Amino acid sequence: MSRIAIIDLGTNTFNLLIAELSPEHTYKILYKNKVVSKLGEGGINIGLILPVPFQRGIDALKTLQSFIRLYEVETTYAYATSAIRSAQNADEFIITAEKETGIRIEVISGDREAELIYFGVRAAVELYDTPSLIMDIGGGSAEFIIANKDLILWKKSFPLGAARLLERFHESDPIAPVEKEELTRYLLAELAPLTEAVEKHPVTELIGASGSFDSLAEILSHKYDSVGMLSNKTEYTFNLKDSNLVFHEIIRSSRQERLSMKGLIEMRVDMMVVSAIFIHLIILHLNLPKMRLSTYSLKEGALWELVHPSLAES
Repeated sequence: MSRIAIIDLGTNTFNLLIAELSPEHTYKILYKNKVVSKLGEGGINIGLILPVPFQRGIDALKTLQSFIRLYEVETTYAYATSAIRSAQNADEFIITAEKETGIRIEVISGDREAELIYFGVRAAVELYDTPSLIMDIGGGSAEFIIANKDLILWKKSFPLGAARLLERFHESDPIAPVEKEELTRYLLAELAPLTEAVEKHPVTELIGASGSFDSLAEILSHKYDSVGMLSNKTEYTFNLKDSNLVFHEIIRSSRQERLSMKGLIEMRVDMMVVSAIFIHLIILHLNLPKMRLSTYSLKEGALWELVHPSLAES
């Protein structure tokens, strides 16, 4: 038996997963945690990790490293995504992180990020012979994957993360109609490659990976279902009628109103409006009749790949 840690160094949060692997290619998840990093704050759209977020990111890694030591982890895999890969001072952050925490960071491409997200989703939900559209909204980038149960048919990472969109399009509180219109036009223009890919590989559902989709499911559970309905579940099918009502409620809300929304955790309060606009747009633009949640994403995909290296390569 061996213990590993996987860290997803996101633009807004650093996510930790600790697991125990067996020689029989099985695993047991021992611990999960997330720490707010806001690494892209103020600098995501200019390609810099600014001094305060820089230190906050190092401190977040130190916090996670304390749990890694507590669980006597043997090997740590740390994957850096959009905020770090697009930063001019990425090397400085990576060197400082290793020096102060001992954690060696691997910067991965958007394509690689999308691949790991697919592995995570495939481990969480039942995929079919027909293609599904997988969507992951991060802080710095958004990944879209068209895939079935066997393989990825198309994938692309777009620099359309919630932190980037928030800084560019959401200055008013609540968001102004003109800001929403500008954001919608921008997204449709930027997502032209996705529209073309869906024409080539028609999809009948959207699968949202973790993050904002988790929050949407939690809000719905408090409003329409039962609290705790997602406990120990890795997938959930959204009621689109109820989801549309929640989308509109979120988009019309002020920050103070979102702070009091049951099911919406504080770390997602600021970015949930642009995420709701984004998700709702995808459903309407592609005329998708079904939406599901995968509670697994990148870090679970990295774990799946480590356990099944031969399958991941096929």
